[in-house]
Amino acid sequence: MNQMNVWGMTDIGLVRKENQDAYVTAQHTASGRTVGVVCDGMGGVAGGSIASSVAVETYIRTLSDSDHPDQAVRAAVMAANSAIRQRAAGHPELRSMGTTLVSALVKGDRVLISNVGDSRAYLAGAQGLRQISRDHSLVEDMVEKGDLTPGQARSHPRRNLITRALGPDPAVEADDFAIQWKAGDFLLCSDGLVNTVTDQEIMFEILHNGQPENCLQRLMAISKQRGAPDNVTAILLMND
Repeated sequence: MNQMNVWGMTDIGLVRKENQDAYVTAQHTASGRTVGVVCDGMGGVAGGSIASSVAVETYIRTLSDSDHPDQAVRAAVMAANSAIRQRAAGHPELRSMGTTLVSALVKGDRVLISNVGDSRAYLAGAQGLRQISRDHSLVEDMVEKGDLTPGQARSHPRRNLITRALGPDPAVEADDFAIQWKAGDFLLCSDGLVNTVTDQEIMFEILHNGQPENCLQRLMAISKQRGAPDNVTAILLMND
């Protein structure tokens, strides 16, 4: 594999008074490992930003360079969940705080995607834009049951109701997706991006429209043109 490039960006949007998203990227030259994490916080005026910040910081600090990345990621997710709950202990105003999490751990040609909630991981390549993660949300459950079409889910008034998050419960289970990276680019993002920018626009900006390092700026600009009612955060992972 060639050298890995990774970019991250977050924006408060045009409506929210606080950015409750958080992200972190890390590259370890010695181990050849690249990590990206996006979290979208929720719960009260201050709770969401605290939950997302605690989650990304704990995840990165806890993640070990293991020969068993699935176990390492699972342990990091559990540590992030515990850290949020410890931070909320004794603070009634933080009792309902929580956060989504989507992460990518890249080493060589192996990528491990992990997610809790409705922040997403996509693979953009010759076959188009493919969602790797699965939303833990009410509307996604309704789509799987055949009660909604994907198009209806995109504009459903309850699309922001998630069924799994870090923080609310003592234990949390992340979904893991192991991929052999042959070609394409990975995008991690909060729902503030996918609710305002179409799959076709994401594909065009990543693959065709100028320098890749400016891709996230262009995606943020599109979201703002649509009103950006939520915080918008994204990480792009590309091979050089």
